[in-house]
Amino acid sequence: MHNNGGLSPGRGDGGTAGGIGVDHAFLALERELAVFLRRARAASGELAREVHPELESAAYGLLMRLEDAGPQRATDLAAFVGVGKATMSRQLRAIEGLGLVTRTPDPADGRAFLVELTEEGRSRFRAVRVARRARYARRLAAWERSEVAELARLLHRLNAEQEADDPGQAARAAQE
Repeated sequence: MHNNGGLSPGRGDGGTAGGIGVDHAFLALERELAVFLRRARAASGELAREVHPELESAAYGLLMRLEDAGPQRATDLAAFVGVGKATMSRQLRAIEGLGLVTRTPDPADGRAFLVELTEEGRSRFRAVRVARRARYARRLAAWERSEVAELARLLHRLNAEQEADDPGQAARAAQE
């Protein structure tokens, strides 16, 4: 069972832990995000294997981006996930080798290529995504719909603020 260290994530009293100037709310946030990220990494690997037994866990996010945003240049994908061109090239070769994506010439620039899901990749990804959403619905069945919406809203806000705070991420990834 998940142990939150005796802290209530909802405690907003600004109190400190152990008298060392640590705000309880932020300590609870740190602990809960650590648990969430650990579980998300594990789930990403499981989801990737559901799409294809040989798919690397990091590739699941690439498939999601391609499904949601359509064909993309490799450089745009690299910037989106925060990796360098060499890493992205290696990941795309592996996914392409599994028959999940294909590269086609970019009509706007004959020197560039667009990466897109193959029909097989789209079909496999969508099946896993539907199953994942069903698992979310089961796990959060006791939650009010408004609570689920509020969690999504707050996560969106956190993600948007994180991206705004780090405009150099894409530049650093391009230099990798």
